[in-house]
Amino acid sequence: MSELRLLGPAEIRDLAELLDVTPTKKLGQNFVIDANTVRRIVRVAEVEPGDIVVEVGPGLGSLTLGLLEADARVVAVEIDRRLAAQLPITVEQLAPSAAGRLTVVHQDALAVTELPEQPVRLVANLPYNVSVPVLLHFLETFPTLRSGVVMVQAEVGHRIAAGPGSKVYGAPSVKAAWYGDWRTAGNVSRQIFWPVPNVDSVLVAFDRRAEPRGDEALRRRTFTLVDAAFQQRRKTLRQALSVVFGDPSSAATALEAAGISPSLRGEQLQLDDFVRLAAVA
Repeated sequence: MSELRLLGPAEIRDLAELLDVTPTKKLGQNFVIDANTVRRIVRVAEVEPGDIVVEVGPGLGSLTLGLLEADARVVAVEIDRRLAAQLPITVEQLAPSAAGRLTVVHQDALAVTELPEQPVRLVANLPYNVSVPVLLHFLETFPTLRSGVVMVQAEVGHRIAAGPGSKVYGAPSVKAAWYGDWRTAGNVSRQIFWPVPNVDSVLVAFDRRAEPRGDEALRRRTFTLVDAAFQQRRKTLRQALSVVFGDPSSAATALEAAGISPSLRGEQLQLDDFVRLAAVA
């Protein structure tokens, strides 16, 4: 590994003052101020030298520097113009030998459709307010992504990694499962952020499945069914899916054709069940 300096609390506050940046809830900004947590994230993500890593919302550069320390190539997607402009300067100052391995993309992550390099890992401290949409967007848009680790609000992280029958199992759980296997990978203290958030955080790791679960048309049909099934999760599938099939009777017919009882609820179905239903829909 190359030697470089990571950001601490003083450097983070100095940079924020320099840029006149006040972390906002609107952008979900909570900057990581603890180098040990940064290195822990990089370690859990199993980043290897030469890996092309996409980082969403690099902020002031805490995690970016940790990824560069692991000799990765980093493509950082940042929506804030001031932060995007400052990041290469920070890296040049604290890690001059690594500056050539950083590319900054100043864009809304949800609007990104191409990157200068094809990433193999996604590692990020995701803004709380858009974490699930960003995850799903990048997995859909960049099939080269093999694995990743993201830090998200604990409630969201547990929902993403949940299995059928869990109280927090829902549409994000099923949609995430389309792309691969997910697991929670440890809790994160509120004290490693500035400002300190009023919610807990968790690391969520994923490994992409080797073969796509199906083509884009099947994915869209599956996700439509998932959304309908969980929109009114207390209703039976016969009732909940009537908005997709036109009426409860047609929904029941499709469910039976897929080998699924119409009296079940969405939370009782696995991804494979939704895929089978989408295939006969």
